[in-house]
Amino acid sequence: MLTQLHADLWVCPVPYTIARFVQIGRQLVAVRLPTGGLWIHSPVPITSELQAALAQLGEVRHVVGPNCYHDECLGRFQQAYPSALFHAAPGLAAAKPRVRFGAELSDTPHPDWSGAIEQHLVRGMPKVNELVFFHPASRSLLLADLAFNLGDDGPWYSNLILRLNGAAGHFGPSRFIRNFITDRAAVRTSLDRILAWDFDRIIVGHGRNIESGGKDALRAAFAFLG
Repeated sequence: MLTQLHADLWVCPVPYTIARFVQIGRQLVAVRLPTGGLWIHSPVPITSELQAALAQLGEVRHVVGPNCYHDECLGRFQQAYPSALFHAAPGLAAAKPRVRFGAELSDTPHPDWSGAIEQHLVRGMPKVNELVFFHPASRSLLLADLAFNLGDDGPWYSNLILRLNGAAGHFGPSRFIRNFITDRAAVRTSLDRILAWDFDRIIVGHGRNIESGGKDALRAAFAFLG
């Protein structure tokens, strides 16, 4: 269930379908914190196998809902981990009232992961409000919906919809995400701040991770901002 990318970082990619037939996959990220607990980014559908695999790594203490749309699996994940602290991107708690969020995310990390994980709220897209995270120890950037990296290995009808949305065959933001940009200059400023981090790998919420050259890939994907 879990693939280890670093001594303290694992991913769990799973099949995932939206709109009944569009296959985009989904990926959970688990980070073991210096305190020993687990930090979870973007839950996937919970299973007994996944619970057993996470239990071998440590106690799930923090769960992050990184933007206002990446929320489909949070409710059942909370049922499985009722004692974990759930963190919401700004606006997510109001949109997902059935999930008990205990904290709202900002540019300032929670004390439990301060120094181990850095974060930034992408400005200029207030209806998305994605938090991008950086794990310095593994030089990994963590994205949810800001950019996809989907191939053409799905069914033709799924690939067609994704290509029409600009979300297949390359790494970059979909047309869906681009349409939420209300302030290009603010997004550009946020991107510059993210590019200042020393990352090489990009872990995406949907698609294949970029194992090296991630900084150049991110810069190229958002070159349209000018």
